[in-house]
Amino acid sequence: MENVLDLYESEIDPERPVVCVDEKSYQLLDHVIEPIPMNLKKAGTVNEKGKKEAIIEKIDYEYKREGTCNIFMISEPFNGFRDAKVTKRRTKEDFAELLKDLSDKYYPQAKTIRLVMDNLNTHKLSILYEFYTPEEARRIIKRFEVHYTPIHGSWLNIAEIEISVMAGQCIKRRLPNIQTLQKEIEYWVKERNLSKIGVNWRFKSKDARIKLKRLYPS
Repeated sequence: MENVLDLYESEIDPERPVVCVDEKSYQLLDHVIEPIPMNLKKAGTVNEKGKKEAIIEKIDYEYKREGTCNIFMISEPFNGFRDAKVTKRRTKEDFAELLKDLSDKYYPQAKTIRLVMDNLNTHKLSILYEFYTPEEARRIIKRFEVHYTPIHGSWLNIAEIEISVMAGQCIKRRLPNIQTLQKEIEYWVKERNLSKIGVNWRFKSKDARIKLKRLYPS
């Protein structure tokens, strides 16, 4: 825990970015009955009962399941950058591709990528050897400095905060397929990145020793 907290307290270094990674399973849903869209023309008008017409969208309670997918969240919290990648599954190969993207697509100029992630079974750099040549796997691995959150301490991963915001602002509704989901997330990511919305992390090791005193040896 203190290792991650000290990392968050360290100075921002463009050559050694702090990057948090997490994922979320998502249930794709479609409408059985098409929603009735907002009727802006009736805004402010009064119906026969003397009540103002509602202009909200009307959605029937019945829905159809269209399967599940996975959303990878990449968050550089102290520079106000994030991105999200939708995949059909959450497999070792998907995570290996994400690691390669972090190395070669997102941070090709970085000397070291300080990576924060939890202890999920697929979150191992060694899985790169299963999908790339030993030389390529080793090249990618050497670019990372991994900081694992403790078991039962995944709340230390700031990517979880970003996923929570995304869930509330963007995907808390029915989206029928991966293409629509990815498109909606891309709009959301673009808006937040343009605004440079970052995280003001204020919980430090000295605070943990007081608030989480029960975790320390007496």
